[in-house]
Order: sequence, then C-alpha cells, then structure tokens
Amino acid sequence: MKLNNRMITDTNMEHPNSVVYLEHDGKVLLVDEEGKGPNIPTKNNVGSTKFRFPTPQEVEQFGFGWEIKNRFNILGHEVIKAHPDIEWPSDWAWKDDCISDDAVHPIARESIYRSIHRLVSKVMILNNEGKVLMGKIERGHFVGHWTLPGGYMDHDEHPAVGCVRETLEEMGININLNDETPIVTQRIFSREGISFVSFTYQADWNGDDSEIMLKENEISDYAWLEPSEAVSRAVSGFDVEALKRL
Repeated sequence: MKLNNRMITDTNMEHPNSVVYLEHDGKVLLVDEEGKGPNIPTKNNVGSTKFRFPTPQEVEQFGFGWEIKNRFNILGHEVIKAHPDIEWPSDWAWKDDCISDDAVHPIARESIYRSIHRLVSKVMILNNEGKVLMGKIERGHFVGHWTLPGGYMDHDEHPAVGCVRETLEEMGININLNDETPIVTQRIFSREGISFVSFTYQADWNGDDSEIMLKENEISDYAWLEPSEAVSRAVSGFDVEALKRL
C-alpha cells in the first residue's frame, strides 16, 4: 500500500491521520466517511471501502466520554485504543464481524487483528538440586538467547497441555506439571500494539540428561541454572517474571 498524507491508495476512502478504536466487550464503533454511525459490517462482503474508526473530534459528537488504553501506529496512522464510558453498545459492530468485510477500512481491520491476544505457554522445569532447565534459541523472537521451554499455544489447546507438548518437542522429555498455579503475565512489546499473554507452569524432572534430545534448528544448547542465574540470562520479560518467584 502506498501512502500519502491522508489516503491509502488502494481504497476509495480517505482516512484521517488519527482515529479512535473504541471497544466495549467485543463491540466496536464504525463510522462512514462523514463520521456518522454506528455502522454494521457484513461477513464475507466484497466491495468498496466505506466504514472506518472515528476521529477524536467525531467521537465527541456521540456525547460520551472515553478512556485511552493504548496508542499504536498502523501504516503511518495513529490508532488510539480506548474504552467508551457507556453501557454495552448493542447497536455497534461485533469486532469479529469486521475482519471479512471489504467495507471496513484496512486500518480498522488491522487494528482489530492486532488487538487479539497471542497466547504463550511455558514451564519452569526443576531438578532435585533446585536448578531450572533453559534452552538456547535458534529461531523466533530471541535468537541466541536463553529461554524457558514453551511457545505459542495451538488454537484448541489448554495452556497446561501446550507447555508439556512444547517441552517434548524442544527438549525431547516428558514432564508432569505440579500443582502450582500458573503465573499469568501480559505485555505489549512494541508500537504495533500486539499483546502477548503468557501462562508459566512449574514441573519437577529428575531424569538423566542423556534423555534430553534438543530439537534441531530450534534449540542449540541447554543448561541447568540456579534460579538467580536463570533470571540474569533470561531475555523474555515473561521468563524473568516467573523465575523471580522461584
């Protein structure tokens, strides 16, 4: 997409430099080119672009207050993520219905896509010396650094299942989680506004290191580290937060 100051050229609709992504329990406010709404998208619709998020000035016309949650940048345009100070807006659009309608501007659709949490499941594996198992990563976000076993959850997967699966894939060992409640943390890492949620469990494993089989092209090395050293080597904020609680 080529950009000028006001328009994304592969749509037929001018787009303001700054818009407000108002969301309330799965409902979002869409307006037309004149800033009037609410408007409702149609799933799997193909056609011209005519709906977008409102500007801050256009929101004032609706007569309610709103609280800013975050700001991020999409294709050179500012998107202000905010919560409206109103009762649940039943006449607004369902956010899930906006994704597949060409009438909804790409910036609105991209904003909604980015607002969906990415779910990660990880595990702190302890041996009988109280040391924690970490792997050195060869791909992904933390290449060349040490992290706890784990990764993205599958679509239909419980986090307690995901970290066990990931440990088997990455380290080649089967683990059983203990009864500790998982540590749940959330963070937005960049101006793109993508939110990650991590579930970090705990397990005990006293097998022989000869059983550890590292996944080729993903884990280059492993180490059993004292919790304090693990904290100093970890680069993921999720790992650091969990390891500090050992």
